[in-house]
Amino acid sequence: MSVSEEVLSLYGRLGSGAYFGERVSMLEHGLQAAHFARLAGGSDELVVAALLHDVGHLIEDVPEAIEDWVSDARHEEVGARWLAQRFAPSVSEPVRLHVPAKRYLCATDAQYFNQLSTASVHTLKLQGGPMADVEVAQFEAEPYYREAVLVRRCDDQGKVAGLSTPGLRDYAHLIDSLARVRPV
Repeated sequence: MSVSEEVLSLYGRLGSGAYFGERVSMLEHGLQAAHFARLAGGSDELVVAALLHDVGHLIEDVPEAIEDWVSDARHEEVGARWLAQRFAPSVSEPVRLHVPAKRYLCATDAQYFNQLSTASVHTLKLQGGPMADVEVAQFEAEPYYREAVLVRRCDDQGKVAGLSTPGLRDYAHLIDSLARVRPV
């Protein structure tokens, strides 16, 4: 099975579910994030990272209702580990860092918090809130922190009910061209 077939299967089974307190499905959210990454001039790797940034939610069980979340699911770490088995760090690392990027932006951009959806505000509390100064410095030392910030911004944009985007199959060739390992 190719990596794109694996992704199509995951999203086919679980992607139509609501995206935790938002007005889009998991699949729509990923497609919109990829769409916004492409519009922002992101590299192919960044587009795939944006597309698959929440794959960790599809791999692990989490409560369907956002108000039932009482701890951080660490979906970014789960998803990054899964992606690291299939892609180079240029795809997996921005995914690993996209939650810290939210905390970073809350600490460094005075306007950012006001742009967050209600669900993102809820999960921000579970994820540790805005970064402290020492965490900001540590985050900025990460090799892919800038890419993670772009994925984060695309994540925040990708919550528009009814937005028309390319479909998941439209990304199959790109996914497979970037995949470094073909799972058995």
